[in-house]
Amino acid sequence: MNIVIIGNSAAGLNALETFRKYDSDSKITVISKEKGKPYSRVLLPYFLRGKLQHDDMYIRDEKYFDTMNAEYIEKEVVKIDEVSKEVILDDNSKVSYDKLLIATGSSAAKPPIPGLEKEGVYHMWTKEDAENLEPFFKEGKKVLVLGSGFVSLQAAWAAITKGLEVTVIELADRIMPSVLDSKGAQMLMDKIIEFGVDLRLNAMTKKIEKLENGGHRVFVEGQEPFDVDFVIVGTGVRPNVGFLEGTEVKIDRGILVDKGMRTNVDGIYAVGDVAQGPTTFGEANVIHALWPTAMEMGKIAGANMSGKDFEYEGSLNMNVTQLFEITVASMGMFMDGASEEVFIDIDEKNNNYVKIVLKDCIPVGGTVVGSSELVKLLGVMRPSIRKKDSKFNPEEILKGFHKKVASSQFDYRY
Repeated sequence: MNIVIIGNSAAGLNALETFRKYDSDSKITVISKEKGKPYSRVLLPYFLRGKLQHDDMYIRDEKYFDTMNAEYIEKEVVKIDEVSKEVILDDNSKVSYDKLLIATGSSAAKPPIPGLEKEGVYHMWTKEDAENLEPFFKEGKKVLVLGSGFVSLQAAWAAITKGLEVTVIELADRIMPSVLDSKGAQMLMDKIIEFGVDLRLNAMTKKIEKLENGGHRVFVEGQEPFDVDFVIVGTGVRPNVGFLEGTEVKIDRGILVDKGMRTNVDGIYAVGDVAQGPTTFGEANVIHALWPTAMEMGKIAGANMSGKDFEYEGSLNMNVTQLFEITVASMGMFMDGASEEVFIDIDEKNNNYVKIVLKDCIPVGGTVVGSSELVKLLGVMRPSIRKKDSKFNPEEILKGFHKKVASSQFDYRY
Protein backbone atom coordinates (compact mmCIF):
# COMPACT_ATOMS: atom_id res chain seq x y z
CA MET A 1 0.00 0.00 0.00
CA ASN A 2 1.24 3.48 -0.91
CA ILE A 3 0.59 6.21 1.65
CA VAL A 4 1.15 9.86 0.78
CA ILE A 5 1.15 12.60 3.44
CA ILE A 6 1.13 16.22 2.32
CA GLY A 7 2.45 18.32 5.16
CA ASN A 8 5.36 18.23 7.53
CA SER A 9 4.07 19.68 10.79
CA ALA A 10 2.13 18.51 13.85
CA ALA A 11 -0.78 16.84 12.03
CA GLY A 12 1.25 15.07 9.38
CA LEU A 13 4.01 13.94 11.73
CA ASN A 14 1.57 12.47 14.26
CA ALA A 15 -0.25 10.68 11.47
CA LEU A 16 3.02 9.22 10.19
CA GLU A 17 4.12 8.04 13.62
CA THR A 18 0.74 6.53 14.47
CA PHE A 19 0.49 4.77 11.12
CA ARG A 20 3.89 3.17 11.72
CA LYS A 21 2.69 1.79 15.05
CA TYR A 22 0.25 -0.41 13.14
CA ASP A 23 1.95 -0.81 9.77
CA SER A 24 5.72 -1.04 9.41
CA ASP A 25 5.78 -2.23 5.79
CA SER A 26 3.68 0.07 3.60
CA LYS A 27 5.47 2.69 1.54
CA ILE A 28 5.06 6.23 2.89
CA THR A 29 5.92 9.43 1.07
CA VAL A 30 5.87 12.76 2.91
CA ILE A 31 5.70 15.89 0.76
CA SER A 32 6.40 19.39 2.07
CA LYS A 33 6.78 22.72 0.29
CA GLU A 34 8.71 24.08 3.29
CA LYS A 35 12.37 23.24 3.24
CA GLY A 36 14.32 21.80 6.14
CA LYS A 37 13.52 19.77 9.19
CA PRO A 38 10.09 19.90 10.88
CA TYR A 39 9.75 22.80 13.29
CA SER A 40 7.21 24.16 15.77
CA ARG A 41 5.33 27.34 14.87
CA VAL A 42 4.68 27.82 18.58
CA LEU A 43 8.39 28.48 19.11
CA LEU A 44 8.78 31.27 16.54
CA PRO A 45 8.11 34.14 19.01
CA TYR A 46 10.69 32.73 21.42
CA PHE A 47 13.27 32.75 18.63
CA LEU A 48 12.50 36.40 17.86
CA ARG A 49 12.73 37.28 21.55
CA GLY A 50 16.16 35.68 21.70
CA LYS A 51 14.98 33.00 24.15
CA LEU A 52 15.73 30.20 21.68
CA GLN A 53 18.51 29.64 19.19
CA HIS A 54 17.56 29.01 15.58
CA ASP A 55 18.11 25.24 15.74
CA ASP A 56 15.95 24.96 18.86
CA MET A 57 12.85 25.52 16.73
CA TYR A 58 13.23 22.08 15.13
CA ILE A 59 11.18 19.20 16.55
CA ARG A 60 12.68 16.30 14.60
CA ASP A 61 16.26 15.55 13.54
CA GLU A 62 17.87 14.90 10.14
CA LYS A 63 17.45 11.14 10.44
CA TYR A 64 13.76 11.28 11.34
CA PHE A 65 12.29 10.20 8.00
CA ASP A 66 14.87 7.44 7.63
CA THR A 67 13.93 6.23 11.09
CA MET A 68 10.25 6.26 10.09
CA ASN A 69 11.07 4.42 6.84
CA ALA A 70 9.50 7.23 4.84
CA GLU A 71 10.57 9.01 1.67
CA TYR A 72 10.69 12.79 2.07
CA ILE A 73 10.13 15.17 -0.87
CA GLU A 74 10.55 18.94 -0.65
CA LYS A 75 8.22 20.14 -3.39
CA GLU A 76 4.85 21.85 -3.63
CA VAL A 77 1.69 19.94 -4.50
CA VAL A 78 -0.20 21.80 -7.22
CA LYS A 79 -2.98 19.34 -8.04
CA ILE A 80 -4.66 16.12 -6.95
CA ASP A 81 -6.08 13.61 -9.44
CA GLU A 82 -8.43 11.51 -7.33
CA VAL A 83 -9.41 9.35 -10.34
CA SER A 84 -5.91 8.13 -11.13
CA LYS A 85 -4.93 8.57 -7.46
CA GLU A 86 -1.94 10.75 -8.15
CA VAL A 87 -0.43 13.83 -6.54
CA ILE A 88 1.03 16.28 -9.08
CA LEU A 89 4.02 18.35 -7.94
CA ASP A 90 5.29 21.75 -9.08
CA ASP A 91 7.90 20.16 -11.36
CA ASN A 92 5.14 18.12 -13.08
CA SER A 93 6.30 14.91 -11.42
CA LYS A 94 3.65 12.61 -9.98
CA VAL A 95 3.37 10.48 -6.85
CA SER A 96 0.78 7.71 -6.78
CA TYR A 97 -1.15 6.80 -3.66
CA ASP A 98 -3.62 4.30 -2.31
CA LYS A 99 -4.44 6.52 0.64
CA LEU A 100 -3.76 10.23 0.85
CA LEU A 101 -3.57 12.48 3.90
CA ILE A 102 -3.89 16.23 3.41
CA ALA A 103 -2.17 18.08 6.26
CA THR A 104 -1.26 21.24 4.39
CA GLY A 105 -2.07 23.62 7.24
CA SER A 106 -2.88 27.27 6.69
CA SER A 107 -1.25 30.44 5.42
CA ALA A 108 -1.28 33.97 6.76
CA ALA A 109 -3.86 36.19 5.09
CA LYS A 110 -3.52 39.87 4.23
CA PRO A 111 -6.44 42.29 4.52
CA PRO A 112 -7.28 44.44 1.45
CA ILE A 113 -5.12 47.40 2.49
CA PRO A 114 -3.16 49.14 -0.30
CA GLY A 115 0.57 48.87 0.25
CA LEU A 116 0.73 45.51 2.03
CA GLU A 117 2.23 43.94 -1.07
CA LYS A 118 5.38 46.07 -0.74
CA GLU A 119 8.79 44.96 0.51
CA GLY A 120 9.14 45.37 4.25
CA VAL A 121 5.73 43.87 5.09
CA TYR A 122 5.92 40.52 6.87
CA HIS A 123 3.91 37.83 8.63
CA MET A 124 4.94 35.73 11.62
CA TRP A 125 3.50 32.37 10.62
CA THR A 126 6.37 30.29 9.25
CA LYS A 127 10.01 29.71 10.10
CA GLU A 128 10.93 31.65 6.98
CA ASP A 129 8.82 34.57 8.25
CA ALA A 130 10.69 34.54 11.55
CA GLU A 131 14.04 34.36 9.78
CA ASN A 132 13.09 37.34 7.59
CA LEU A 133 11.95 39.34 10.61
CA GLU A 134 14.89 38.61 12.90
CA PRO A 135 17.30 41.17 11.34
CA PHE A 136 14.73 43.93 11.92
CA PHE A 137 14.33 43.18 15.63
CA LYS A 138 16.90 45.76 16.70
CA GLU A 139 16.58 48.33 19.46
CA GLY A 140 15.12 51.62 18.31
CA LYS A 141 13.38 50.27 15.20
CA LYS A 142 9.71 51.16 14.74
CA VAL A 143 7.19 48.48 13.80
CA LEU A 144 3.49 48.46 13.01
CA VAL A 145 1.59 45.30 13.99
CA LEU A 146 -1.76 44.85 12.27
CA GLY A 147 -4.26 42.85 14.33
CA SER A 148 -4.46 41.88 18.00
CA GLY A 149 -4.82 38.12 17.97
CA PHE A 150 -2.34 35.65 19.50
CA VAL A 151 0.13 35.88 16.62
CA SER A 152 0.04 39.68 16.43
CA LEU A 153 0.48 40.22 20.14
CA GLN A 154 3.26 37.65 20.36
CA ALA A 155 5.02 39.61 17.62
CA ALA A 156 4.44 42.85 19.52
CA TRP A 157 5.76 41.32 22.74
CA ALA A 158 8.86 40.00 21.00
CA ALA A 159 9.49 43.45 19.52
CA ILE A 160 9.05 45.19 22.89
CA THR A 161 11.49 42.80 24.58
CA LYS A 162 14.07 43.66 21.90
CA GLY A 163 13.67 47.40 22.45
CA LEU A 164 11.56 48.33 19.44
CA GLU A 165 8.87 51.01 19.32
CA VAL A 166 5.60 49.19 18.68
CA THR A 167 2.23 50.34 17.37
CA VAL A 168 -0.65 47.85 17.29
CA ILE A 169 -3.73 48.64 15.21
CA GLU A 170 -6.96 46.69 15.77
CA LEU A 171 -10.15 47.23 13.78
CA ALA A 172 -12.39 45.95 16.61
CA ASP A 173 -13.16 47.76 19.85
CA ARG A 174 -11.01 45.42 21.96
CA ILE A 175 -8.13 42.98 21.67
CA MET A 176 -8.44 39.22 21.22
CA PRO A 177 -12.23 39.21 20.71
CA SER A 178 -12.30 35.48 19.93
CA VAL A 179 -9.87 34.38 22.64
CA LEU A 180 -10.64 36.45 25.77
CA ASP A 181 -13.77 37.86 27.34
CA SER A 182 -14.00 41.60 27.94
CA LYS A 183 -12.54 41.43 31.48
CA GLY A 184 -9.57 39.32 30.43
CA ALA A 185 -8.98 41.49 27.37
CA GLN A 186 -8.95 44.62 29.50
CA MET A 187 -6.40 43.10 31.90
CA LEU A 188 -4.09 42.18 29.04
CA MET A 189 -4.61 45.53 27.37
CA ASP A 190 -3.55 47.31 30.57
CA LYS A 191 -0.30 45.31 30.58
CA ILE A 192 0.32 46.01 26.90
CA ILE A 193 -0.03 49.75 27.43
CA GLU A 194 2.09 49.53 30.59
CA PHE A 195 4.94 48.16 28.47
CA GLY A 196 4.75 51.15 26.15
CA VAL A 197 2.86 49.78 23.17
CA ASP A 198 0.88 52.37 21.21
CA LEU A 199 -2.37 50.39 21.09
CA ARG A 200 -5.06 51.76 18.80
CA LEU A 201 -8.53 50.18 18.85
CA ASN A 202 -11.45 50.93 16.53
CA ALA A 203 -8.80 51.94 14.01
CA MET A 204 -9.03 51.40 10.27
CA THR A 205 -5.82 51.36 8.29
CA LYS A 206 -6.50 53.07 4.96
CA LYS A 207 -3.18 52.54 3.19
CA ILE A 208 0.55 52.09 3.70
CA GLU A 209 3.03 53.96 1.53
CA LYS A 210 6.60 52.87 0.88
CA LEU A 211 9.12 55.65 1.60
CA GLU A 212 12.38 56.35 -0.22
CA ASN A 213 14.35 55.58 2.95
CA GLY A 214 12.93 52.04 2.99
CA GLY A 215 10.38 52.70 5.72
CA HIS A 216 6.62 53.00 5.53
CA ARG A 217 4.07 55.76 6.13
CA VAL A 218 0.86 54.50 7.73
CA PHE A 219 -2.47 56.19 7.10
CA VAL A 220 -5.23 55.49 9.63
CA GLU A 221 -8.73 56.88 9.21
CA GLY A 222 -9.22 60.01 11.32
CA GLN A 223 -5.62 60.04 12.60
CA GLU A 224 -2.34 61.69 11.68
CA PRO A 225 -0.05 59.57 9.46
CA PHE A 226 3.01 58.06 11.14
CA ASP A 227 6.17 56.32 9.96
CA VAL A 228 7.54 52.88 10.81
CA ASP A 229 10.52 50.85 9.65
CA PHE A 230 8.55 47.68 8.88
CA VAL A 231 5.12 46.07 9.21
CA ILE A 232 3.92 42.74 10.63
CA VAL A 233 0.51 41.52 9.47
CA GLY A 234 -1.32 39.19 11.85
CA THR A 235 -4.94 39.51 10.78
CA GLY A 236 -5.83 35.86 10.31
CA VAL A 237 -5.05 32.72 8.32
CA ARG A 238 -6.72 30.66 5.62
CA PRO A 239 -6.53 26.89 4.97
CA ASN A 240 -4.25 25.75 2.15
CA VAL A 241 -6.76 24.15 -0.22
CA GLY A 242 -6.00 25.77 -3.59
CA PHE A 243 -4.48 22.60 -5.06
CA LEU A 244 -7.85 20.82 -4.61
CA GLU A 245 -9.59 22.95 -7.21
CA GLY A 246 -11.36 20.73 -9.71
CA THR A 247 -11.55 17.73 -7.39
CA GLU A 248 -14.63 16.23 -5.75
CA VAL A 249 -13.28 16.88 -2.25
CA LYS A 250 -15.90 18.91 -0.38
CA ILE A 251 -14.65 22.21 0.98
CA ASP A 252 -16.42 24.80 3.08
CA ARG A 253 -13.89 27.07 4.72
CA GLY A 254 -11.64 24.05 5.07
CA ILE A 255 -11.90 20.40 4.02
CA LEU A 256 -14.95 18.71 5.52
CA VAL A 257 -14.09 15.52 7.44
CA ASP A 258 -15.98 13.03 9.58
CA LYS A 259 -15.03 11.59 12.97
CA GLY A 260 -12.50 9.31 11.28
CA MET A 261 -10.84 12.26 9.49
CA ARG A 262 -12.18 10.94 6.17
CA THR A 263 -13.25 13.29 3.41
CA ASN A 264 -16.14 12.54 1.06
CA VAL A 265 -13.66 11.01 -1.42
CA ASP A 266 -12.66 7.43 -0.72
CA GLY A 267 -9.05 7.09 0.40
CA ILE A 268 -8.51 10.78 1.10
CA TYR A 269 -8.18 12.09 4.66
CA ALA A 270 -7.54 15.60 6.03
CA VAL A 271 -6.26 16.84 9.39
CA GLY A 272 -5.00 19.93 11.17
CA ASP A 273 -5.55 23.58 10.23
CA VAL A 274 -6.84 22.61 6.80
CA ALA A 275 -9.62 20.36 8.13
CA GLN A 276 -13.12 21.18 9.36
CA GLY A 277 -13.94 18.43 11.78
CA PRO A 278 -16.13 17.48 14.74
CA THR A 279 -15.94 19.25 18.08
CA THR A 280 -16.52 18.26 21.69
CA PHE A 281 -19.81 20.18 21.63
CA GLY A 282 -21.30 18.21 18.77
CA GLU A 283 -20.65 20.54 15.84
CA ALA A 284 -19.88 18.51 12.74
CA ASN A 285 -17.47 20.83 10.96
CA VAL A 286 -15.38 23.50 12.68
CA ILE A 287 -11.76 24.58 12.16
CA HIS A 288 -9.66 24.81 15.31
CA ALA A 289 -6.24 25.88 14.03
CA LEU A 290 -4.44 24.69 17.14
CA TRP A 291 -1.35 22.55 17.67
CA PRO A 292 -3.05 20.06 20.08
CA THR A 293 -6.00 19.62 17.70
CA ALA A 294 -3.62 18.93 14.82
CA MET A 295 -1.84 16.28 16.87
CA GLU A 296 -5.09 14.60 17.91
CA MET A 297 -6.49 14.58 14.38
CA GLY A 298 -3.21 13.25 13.00
CA LYS A 299 -3.25 10.29 15.36
CA ILE A 300 -6.81 9.36 14.38
CA ALA A 301 -6.05 9.61 10.67
CA GLY A 302 -2.81 7.67 10.97
CA ALA A 303 -4.56 4.79 12.74
CA ASN A 304 -7.46 4.71 10.30
CA MET A 305 -5.25 4.77 7.20
CA SER A 306 -3.59 1.64 8.59
CA GLY A 307 -6.95 -0.14 8.70
CA LYS A 308 -8.30 0.79 12.13
CA ASP A 309 -11.67 2.43 12.67
CA PHE A 310 -11.11 5.03 15.37
CA GLU A 311 -13.39 8.00 15.97
CA TYR A 312 -12.25 11.42 17.08
CA GLU A 313 -13.99 12.62 20.23
CA GLY A 314 -13.94 16.12 18.83
CA SER A 315 -11.65 19.10 19.13
CA LEU A 316 -11.82 21.37 22.16
CA ASN A 317 -10.40 24.78 21.45
CA MET A 318 -7.79 25.83 23.99
CA ASN A 319 -5.50 28.83 23.58
CA VAL A 320 -2.62 29.42 25.99
CA THR A 321 0.16 31.97 25.80
CA GLN A 322 2.35 34.12 27.99
CA LEU A 323 3.11 37.65 26.88
CA PHE A 324 3.74 41.04 28.45
CA GLU A 325 4.58 39.13 31.65
CA ILE A 326 1.07 37.77 32.02
CA THR A 327 -0.47 34.40 31.15
CA VAL A 328 -3.72 34.32 29.19
CA ALA A 329 -5.70 31.23 28.28
CA SER A 330 -9.19 30.20 27.23
CA MET A 331 -10.97 26.96 26.45
CA GLY A 332 -14.32 25.91 25.07
CA MET A 333 -17.34 28.19 25.36
CA PHE A 334 -16.06 30.87 27.70
CA MET A 335 -18.31 33.75 26.64
CA ASP A 336 -21.29 33.86 29.00
CA GLY A 337 -24.86 33.99 27.70
CA ALA A 338 -28.29 34.39 29.25
CA SER A 339 -28.83 30.68 29.98
CA GLU A 340 -25.36 29.87 31.27
CA GLU A 341 -23.96 29.82 34.80
CA VAL A 342 -20.78 31.82 35.26
CA PHE A 343 -18.36 31.39 38.12
CA ILE A 344 -15.92 34.28 38.51
CA ASP A 345 -12.84 34.28 40.74
CA ILE A 346 -10.97 37.58 41.04
CA ASP A 347 -7.74 38.39 42.85
CA GLU A 348 -7.21 42.09 42.27
CA LYS A 349 -4.11 42.24 44.49
CA ASN A 350 -2.21 39.66 42.46
CA ASN A 351 -3.89 40.45 39.13
CA ASN A 352 -5.45 37.01 38.70
CA TYR A 353 -8.77 36.37 36.99
CA VAL A 354 -10.67 33.12 36.45
CA LYS A 355 -14.00 32.55 34.78
CA ILE A 356 -15.63 29.13 34.53
CA VAL A 357 -18.76 28.74 32.40
CA LEU A 358 -21.31 25.98 32.96
CA LYS A 359 -24.49 25.07 31.13
CA ASP A 360 -27.08 22.91 32.88
CA CYS A 361 -24.46 22.34 35.63
CA ILE A 362 -21.97 20.95 33.11
CA PRO A 363 -18.69 22.82 32.44
CA VAL A 364 -18.42 24.11 28.88
CA GLY A 365 -15.51 26.52 29.04
CA GLY A 366 -13.36 28.96 30.91
CA THR A 367 -10.73 31.64 30.72
CA VAL A 368 -7.84 32.65 32.98
CA VAL A 369 -5.56 35.69 33.07
CA GLY A 370 -2.65 36.18 35.46
CA SER A 371 -0.44 33.57 37.08
CA SER A 372 0.85 30.71 34.93
CA GLU A 373 -0.39 28.31 37.63
CA LEU A 374 -3.96 29.09 36.61
CA VAL A 375 -3.52 27.33 33.26
CA LYS A 376 -3.48 24.03 35.17
CA LEU A 377 -7.07 24.74 36.12
CA LEU A 378 -8.09 24.55 32.47
CA GLY A 379 -6.15 21.32 32.20
CA VAL A 380 -8.23 19.90 35.06
CA MET A 381 -11.41 21.15 33.40
CA ARG A 382 -10.64 19.69 29.98
CA PRO A 383 -11.67 16.05 30.67
CA SER A 384 -14.72 17.25 32.62
CA ILE A 385 -15.90 19.24 29.61
CA ARG A 386 -15.41 16.29 27.29
CA LYS A 387 -17.13 13.87 29.66
CA LYS A 388 -19.97 16.34 30.33
CA ASP A 389 -19.35 15.95 34.05
CA SER A 390 -22.36 17.33 35.96
CA LYS A 391 -20.52 16.80 39.27
CA PHE A 392 -17.87 19.36 38.39
CA ASN A 393 -17.66 21.91 41.23
CA PRO A 394 -15.83 25.17 40.44
CA GLU A 395 -15.35 26.13 44.10
CA GLU A 396 -13.82 22.77 44.98
CA ILE A 397 -11.50 22.88 41.98
CA LEU A 398 -10.30 26.36 42.86
CA LYS A 399 -9.47 25.53 46.46
CA GLY A 400 -6.39 23.63 45.40
CA PHE A 401 -5.17 26.50 43.27
CA HIS A 402 -5.56 29.01 46.07
CA LYS A 403 -2.70 27.31 47.84
CA LYS A 404 -0.43 28.49 45.05
CA VAL A 405 -2.02 31.82 44.20
CA ALA A 406 -3.34 34.36 46.68
CA SER A 407 -6.86 34.00 48.11
CA SER A 408 -9.60 35.62 46.08
CA GLN A 409 -13.07 37.04 46.27
CA PHE A 410 -15.88 34.95 44.82
CA ASP A 411 -18.91 35.85 42.79
CA TYR A 412 -21.15 33.03 41.63
CA ARG A 413 -23.89 34.44 39.48
CA TYR A 414 -26.52 33.26 37.02
